Amino acid sequence: MKIISSRDNPRYKEMRQLASSAQARKKAGKTILDGVHLCDAYFDHIAAKATMIVSETGMRMSEVVPLVARAEDRGTEVICLPDALYAALSQVENGVPVALLIDTPVCAMPDRLHDTVVLLDGVQDPGNLGSILRSAAAAEIQHVICGQGTVAAWSPKVLRAGMGAHFALNIYEGLELSAITDKLQMPLCATSSHTETTIYAANLARPVAWLFGHEGSGVSAELMQRADLTVTIPQSPKIESMNVAASAAVCFFEQRRQLLA
Repeated sequence: MKIISSRDNPRYKEMRQLASSAQARKKAGKTILDGVHLCDAYFDHIAAKATMIVSETGMRMSEVVPLVARAEDRGTEVICLPDALYAALSQVENGVPVALLIDTPVCAMPDRLHDTVVLLDGVQDPGNLGSILRSAAAAEIQHVICGQGTVAAWSPKVLRAGMGAHFALNIYEGLELSAITDKLQMPLCATSSHTETTIYAANLARPVAWLFGHEGSGVSAELMQRADLTVTIPQSPKIESMNVAASAAVCFFEQRRQLLA
């Protein structure tokens, strides 16, 4: 275990920059997992090396002690910081003071896609993206493609919203979705208020490529024209539209219901 007590320490300065700057994380190819749940999820699924950061108070917490032991058993570097220095790193108020600094996972895009996949066109809210990833993992969907303009999937806010779902998924980022549609071996399906086909009447007992868009403007017109199937989710006419994360969850689990029927 390494103890850092000065804010002028070069390692601490680096960690603080990574904690506060998306640009620094992107340049370094690293991200931060904040809290016990995300750290445990990483250890459960990923064998790569990491650096654990924990506060002096955290070292005495019952939920952190076994996590530190688990890190040391894996040969993971553990850095202990005074509480004030750790607080300057964390973006979580009143959270458990333990985090992992990891290399941001990168998945190679396969030449062809045969299983159900999720395509995200400009989803910008971190909470929405994290919720979509969590629902996809729960529905046993393995592939999520984040098109250009979608918020960074491995940002700390999206990671917290995803609650560990990231590590059960293959996530591809920054891709041109119009080119991806040429790789699809299944119908491209989008939700729309301009169709009479409800999600419950559509044939979803097969692999599909789900397409969801920006919270305000939705899916781009170009991509919508490429959709093989558009479905609507019946809802109260008093509400203009559903949240994109809620819509995605309904779609994923209606497909799962049909597959299991």
